[in-house]
Amino acid sequence: MSYFQIAVIPVPTAHRDQYKTVAETMAPLFMEYGALQLFEGWGSMVPPGEVTSLPMAVQLKDDETVVVSFIEWPDAEKAMACMEAMETDPRFAEMGADMPFDGQRMIFGTFETLLKR
Repeated sequence: MSYFQIAVIPVPTAHRDQYKTVAETMAPLFMEYGALQLFEGWGSMVPPGEVTSLPMAVQLKDDETVVVSFIEWPDAEKAMACMEAMETDPRFAEMGADMPFDGQRMIFGTFETLLKR
């Protein structure tokens, strides 16, 4: 079964186009490192919660939108190899300098596929 990574990101709403450009620029690099597919979702109905919620999790500000990023990998080894490359491949470092969001509030995780249809 495949392996996947997700990120939940608070992006300033005014930076939507800038975020999309960064995502479009990084996508070929992820594919080069073996990603099977990528998905970027701009929040359209992400309700605030009273106990837990995506907006609460990323400490969303009034002028921000919750974004979800998803990358599917064929296996954990490819995913981990890309994560390591993000620390050493200068192309990732170059792009990382201009991220249009506060990376300290991004939530990130990797998962084994339990069910896929």
